[in-house]
Amino acid sequence: MSSKPAQEDLDVIQIQLGRTPRDVHAVSYRCPCGKAAVVETPPRLSDGTPFPTFFYATCPRLTGAISTLETTGMMAQMQERLTTDKELAEKYQAAHEQYESARDQLGMDVPEVKGITAGGMPDRVKCLHSLVAHSLSAGAGINPLGDEALAALPKWWLSDPCQSGAELSGEAK
Repeated sequence: MSSKPAQEDLDVIQIQLGRTPRDVHAVSYRCPCGKAAVVETPPRLSDGTPFPTFFYATCPRLTGAISTLETTGMMAQMQERLTTDKELAEKYQAAHEQYESARDQLGMDVPEVKGITAGGMPDRVKCLHSLVAHSLSAGAGINPLGDEALAALPKWWLSDPCQSGAELSGEAK
């Protein structure tokens, strides 16, 4: 369930990203430690830029684990299955539609992003970060390829859970 970001969330996200976060609408997923891990970003940024990536992963431990997973060839395997498995392709199309519907609920008409979601949906697999962020935000059973990638990830939050902004930035003693 997404929630409006508190100032503490925005401070943590800034540390996670290493820059001021842009136009965070909501925190859509929190790590088990309670810190923001995925945010919702409106389809048009305050500077007027169209931004189709509604669900955006911010937790550096999560994004690092996903980056490692991307090096395994998983995306190519998923892409191949997507071209040969009609049921998977239909579920992936439905995930694309759900993603766009969730973004549309913000009530912003942004023609530049109409029909565009993230991660390559609905017919390509090009970014596991986007697919996992969607799965974490929407819940299991919505994005089949995001769910697969999520299941393949290590438990990124166990080895070094986030406790404070200082720990996230490497300033902990």
